[in-house]
Order: sequence, then structure tokens, then C-alpha cells
Amino acid sequence: MEANAALKAAMREHGYSQVELTRRLNSALEEITGRPADVSDRTVWNLVHGKSHRPIGRTCAALELVFGCPVGELGLTAPSITAQEGSVRRRRFFTSAAGVTAAAAAPTLTPRRAVGMSDVARVADAMNVLVEADDRLGGHAQLERDALAGRENVLQLQKKNASERVHRALFALAAEYTTIAAWSCIDVRDLDRAQQHLQQSAMYASMSQDAPTEMRVWIGLGMLAHQRRNWTEAVAAARVAQRAAASRRDPFFGSMGHARVSLAHSRLRDQRAALRALGAAEAALGKATAENRPRWTAFYGPAELEHIAAVVCNSLGEPDRAEARAHSALAKMPEAFRRNRALVTATLAIAQLKQGEIERATTTAGNVFTIMGDAPLPGRMRTLIGDFHRGLNAKAPTATYTRDWTDRMRAEWSRA
Repeated sequence: MEANAALKAAMREHGYSQVELTRRLNSALEEITGRPADVSDRTVWNLVHGKSHRPIGRTCAALELVFGCPVGELGLTAPSITAQEGSVRRRRFFTSAAGVTAAAAAPTLTPRRAVGMSDVARVADAMNVLVEADDRLGGHAQLERDALAGRENVLQLQKKNASERVHRALFALAAEYTTIAAWSCIDVRDLDRAQQHLQQSAMYASMSQDAPTEMRVWIGLGMLAHQRRNWTEAVAAARVAQRAAASRRDPFFGSMGHARVSLAHSRLRDQRAALRALGAAEAALGKATAENRPRWTAFYGPAELEHIAAVVCNSLGEPDRAEARAHSALAKMPEAFRRNRALVTATLAIAQLKQGEIERATTTAGNVFTIMGDAPLPGRMRTLIGDFHRGLNAKAPTATYTRDWTDRMRAEWSRA
């Protein structure tokens, strides 16, 4: 006796265990006939393990309704009739079972399109394209629109027949699409819209019961508080991320949480807490193993942690250490992360400026425009460049290289 490979594959696709399949078969029969059904666990076990290949008529009807396909595609054989006669068989069965109600029940006999894990994978692939666009270009209005359109597609899939596992996976994707929209708004500094998106994302993440997705939302909330310069709220959000389930289970996420705590404390000028959290982030990342994590986590690694360390050192008044960490970040930064490379370069320029290396700093800051190429600067990057520009004019308002920098910045700034 060999297991029914086709049926098992269909169950994997839809995320059904044997227990859940039994429940769904009984629900399907009750929905159609209006009567309690009695498909047993043993019946399903026999079908899955190949002990039975020819289920009775009512079980065939329920299987076709649950999976949305003829039983022949499930490795089974309908009793006494061909697959082409399936609709006739169902009418006969339901007429005998429900008498004059058969006509009223007829519309429910059409197999419903069920959503499975292959649909989840397809939608996830489309989402990853947006993540890659964010890595290259940063936030922009079209990215937000595309992310919200992707979320709407996911929510439409939620309305279809699916297992609990598939529904949770779809809620996770709805949260991730919404978080992409929020990140885009943060990057362009439309912080009120980012807040709205993150609130929705938190709801979807909670329904998904997916730890990495919930972690991502808290990282986003911490980033939003950081951009609002609400350092107390940034610390609170970072603490939640630090203690989240994903952080407890995986040192990679634990490192991410510690890094956010370090950033928040550095803004409060709490050097001891900031450096302690930074050390914890480095130690945790050193313990992380290569695993199959969500695509959105690809930005985080040794290069990003060095970048965070550079920002922390700049905030704590240690620009020499910030410069060293920024150089290290650039050496480790993958080429695909163009937006992040430009952000690190801006951080480096600020560190050089704080050390009085004014001419060198202007050259470094100009590299930001070169890295971004024809792409417009996201709002968050424009803020950093603005900080550099004000600092430069405060230190050397009449220097030739300051005038040269100002001319270039004006030209670049005018691009939409």
C-alpha cells in the first residue's frame, strides 16, 4: 500500500493536515445538504495512505468542493462513473440526500477556487521585487502605491477558501506589503502616512502570528519615532523589538533589536547604554547562522551594523570612531544596496566634517549624488545632506570648496 502522492501534494499546497481536511469535508457536506456530516478521521487516513482509492459519492463531492478540482486529480476514482459525469453524480447524491432542496443547493456544488501555498509564494515573489527596488532607490511615491496594490491583492485572496495556515501566511504578507508602504513614507519623510500604515501593519502582523513579521513592524515603529525625534518612544519601540519572540528565537533578530536600542540611547546621549547595546548587537550577530529568513532582512548584516555603529558614534560625539565604522561599512556593503551605501557615505561626510576635515568632507558628501545616479534622493537622505550643508556653512562659510559644494547641491536638489 503506497500513500496517495497526489492527495498529499494537494494537502500540502492548501496547508491541510489530516485533521483539518476531515473538518473541511464535513463542513462542505453540511454546507451543501444542510445536514450534519460524518466523514471520519479513519476515512481520510485511508484516502491519504492509499488504503482507499474509490471513495463513496458524497465523499467525492466534498473532496471536489474543498480542493476545487475533480477527484481524479487527487489520485482517486469516482465510484461507478467517469469523471466527466461528476456533476450528474453530485446531483443524484444531493437529490437523494436533500430531496426537493437539491435545486436550491445546486449553486453551491461548483468547486470553489481554493488558495494554497503556491499562491502565497507567488505573491511573496512580487513583494520581494518591491523590497529590491527599495534597496536600490529608497522610498518614493510609486513604491508606496505598488505596495498598497500588492496588499489589496493579498486581501482579495483572503476572501477565498484556504486553510488556517494559508490565511496566516496571507496576513503576514499583508503586513509586509503595508510595512513596505510605511518604510517608503518614512524614507520620503511623510511621517503621518507612515504612522497610518504601521498601525494597519501591526493589525495584520498580529493576525498572522508570524514572529519575524511582528518584529519588522516594531522596527518600523522605532524608525518612525527616530525620524520624529521622539527618543523616548524610540527606546520603547526598540525594547519591544529586542524582547520580541523573533529576537528570543534567533540571534540575528536579537542583534537587530539590540542595534535599535543602541541607536535610541545614543540620541539620548546615554553613552553607556548605547555602547552596551551595540556590543550586544555585535555579539548576537556573531552567533547568527545562515538561515532562510524573509527577504526584507537582507539589508541587515555586518555592513549595516557597522553603519549603525557609525551613527551611534556620531551621536555620542566620537566622530573619529564614526569615520572608521563608516569606512568599514562601505567596505562590506553589497553593491545592490545603493540607497544604504549612499546613507553610509553621508554619515561618513558628517563624521569628517565634525573632525574639521572640511575639504575632504565635501568630496565625500558629493559622492552621495554619484552613488544615487539619476535616482532622486529620498527625503531621509535629503535630511542628512541638509544637516551636512548647514554644518559646512557654519564651519567654513566663505571657503571655495563650500561654494563649490553649494552649487552642486543646488543642482542636485532641484531634481524631483
